[in-house]
Amino acid sequence: MRAAPVQTQPVQMQLVQTPFNTLEQLRKAAFVGVCSLVLLAGCAGADDAPATGAAGSQAQVDTVNDPLEPVNRAILEFNQVVDHFVLKPALLTYQIVPPPIRDGVHNALLNLKAPVVFANDLLQGQGGRAGNTAARFAINSTLGLLGIWDPADIWFGIPAHTEDFGQTLASWGIGEGPFLMLPIVGPSNPRDAVGMAVDSAADPFNWYARNIDEDAFIYTRLALTVLDTRDEVGTSLDALERNSLDFYASLRTIYRQRRADEIKNRPTTQKPSAPSISMAAKPDESVETKPATR
Repeated sequence: MRAAPVQTQPVQMQLVQTPFNTLEQLRKAAFVGVCSLVLLAGCAGADDAPATGAAGSQAQVDTVNDPLEPVNRAILEFNQVVDHFVLKPALLTYQIVPPPIRDGVHNALLNLKAPVVFANDLLQGQGGRAGNTAARFAINSTLGLLGIWDPADIWFGIPAHTEDFGQTLASWGIGEGPFLMLPIVGPSNPRDAVGMAVDSAADPFNWYARNIDEDAFIYTRLALTVLDTRDEVGTSLDALERNSLDFYASLRTIYRQRRADEIKNRPTTQKPSAPSISMAAKPDESVETKPATR
């Protein structure tokens, strides 16, 4: 006897609404995932690097922590093109502006960073420095005419200091990972690249500008920051380019030294790296500098 065929009913599949059904939420999830991977890469890079004592040479550290050197040098060459053909001509135009006005732009840009600096001060447990940042922002935003002037330093003796989320991650024990040369941005590493992205996303002025659809404010601020930074480091950077036997290696060393000083809150004489930098030397050249020509 044959069994009667079993009648099956088509199963109605109902799409379950999840938090990831929107493009914006997917973008946020992807960003978190990328940041996590970069941080893991940074930790792995730090763990893989052998510990070097006082006698260890900087060359050994550079070799271990720069596995992407050929790619980094190619990116530096691209940055050279951008610097020579875009930034320098723009800087020449910007420098027509009288120095007092450029100083005002510099002070205002510095004041706009204060909320992010304040947040990173707190995240690092630096209550005193956070208080100084808050006081500077209050004074300069009022008496300083929205930060154009710096009475907090001139009148009250509260100098500016910098903090960013890259430094915060370092204070939490996150390793820097391998050296990176980012397009346009310049010298960096996975930890600082993540820190820069987080600082930009967390900036309250950027938040407000996006909410009122004033992206022009964000782009104008970015353009002025690039010009202001290139103006600040112009002489030192050009001299380093002229006198270095290996400009790439010199930039790498200076960047690491400056970041180490910033993380430890030590005074530093190293100029900040420009947003776009130029000239890559041959890989077999020394880090030494050439005698200055008269």
